[in-house]
Amino acid sequence: MQVINNLDRADWLTVLKRPTQTVDDIETTVNMIFNKVRIEGDAAIKKFTTQFDGVDLTCNVVSEEEIREAVNAVSENLKNAIIQAKQNIETFHKAQKTDKVDVETTNGVSCWQEKRPIEKVGLYIPGGTAPLFSTVLMLAVPAQIAGCKDIVLCSPPNKEGKLANEILFAAQLCGVTKIIKVGGIQAIAGLTFGTDIIPKVYKIFGPGNQFVTVAKQLATKFGVAIDMPAGPSELLVVADSNGNPAYIASDLLSQAEHGTDSQVILVSTSKELISKVLNEVEKQLDVLPRKAIAEKSIANSKLIFVENDDLALELINEYGPEHFIICTKNEEFYINGIANAGSVFVGDYTPESAGDYASGTNHTLPTNGFSKAYSGVNLDSFQKSMTFQKISKEGLLNIGNTIEQMAEAEGLQAHKNAVSIRLKDIE
Repeated sequence: MQVINNLDRADWLTVLKRPTQTVDDIETTVNMIFNKVRIEGDAAIKKFTTQFDGVDLTCNVVSEEEIREAVNAVSENLKNAIIQAKQNIETFHKAQKTDKVDVETTNGVSCWQEKRPIEKVGLYIPGGTAPLFSTVLMLAVPAQIAGCKDIVLCSPPNKEGKLANEILFAAQLCGVTKIIKVGGIQAIAGLTFGTDIIPKVYKIFGPGNQFVTVAKQLATKFGVAIDMPAGPSELLVVADSNGNPAYIASDLLSQAEHGTDSQVILVSTSKELISKVLNEVEKQLDVLPRKAIAEKSIANSKLIFVENDDLALELINEYGPEHFIICTKNEEFYINGIANAGSVFVGDYTPESAGDYASGTNHTLPTNGFSKAYSGVNLDSFQKSMTFQKISKEGLLNIGNTIEQMAEAEGLQAHKNAVSIRLKDIE
């Protein structure tokens, strides 16, 4: 990890740069695969699954028998853990339901807003070095609460042509309607265009590597919505001299082990703490099963000393972390001052991994600084706000002249006439 003292403001953007490729670097590949899937459908899906996942599948759709076998293979202890996590996620997301907004803006003019579920959603669940069955809970639970009709899950198969048992258990637990063994760019393309096997959806959710992130962004060009640009994982910890070095190091490493392109950062007002955390990282890293992955991620990471909390907060808001952990005595300062973060974890006993699994908040969050403009996945992500209005004769008399004046000023005579013809009948 690189230790940086008194970072010059002019160097902020350079030092805080994410270790990811630019869109230009990988867009050519994404476009090529999208075009193939759009034209060739399932034949292209099969080809790319063989090429990228190293397996030749006769059928990409997960059968009921596969689901039953997977459910039986998951240990009771893990089943209970998944069920408890699901319950907490349900509790938090059900609490996000809002009442209908109903108001009379003027006498006789009633306006109201209601939520409607997005009927067809696609959930992308990363596989690769760590099949993220926890992401199934994070996406399928709010989709089910929202009332989505079709919940299609795509995830890359392993070398045996299967999905992790835990992914299938979580999927059936949360009401997923179709499970397909396909990953990467080809999965996003399939959900975008639709094939004989993969249904076309209205919105795609889920994290992924840089290729999946760019594929999701390309999907929007073809009329499919996405949750957010969610790429490689990242974490920023702010700590003062009161921080616990062992706890902080464990949090940094918990994100570093996600992938080689993950990034973790410590911002601290204490040089002594930075030194202790660096020692702890080296100590804890040695015993990790995913040490090789974490080491590469750590190489992209920074330990930054700043002189005071004000400067630290300004730096953090400029970075806009996906995950933000507060380990300071004056935690209220950061709680009240943070403007750009996907999810915030407060205090020594709130590890980021709690949010990844079981506290109840959603772990599908904006990365690459997109927390400046995007929210993490929540119940509203799976719903649309639809407005209604009903105007009585009295209401049209009250606002009719206003509409006529504005329509005429904009040169839209038919708009004006639509009101005038009604006013004449009322009068």
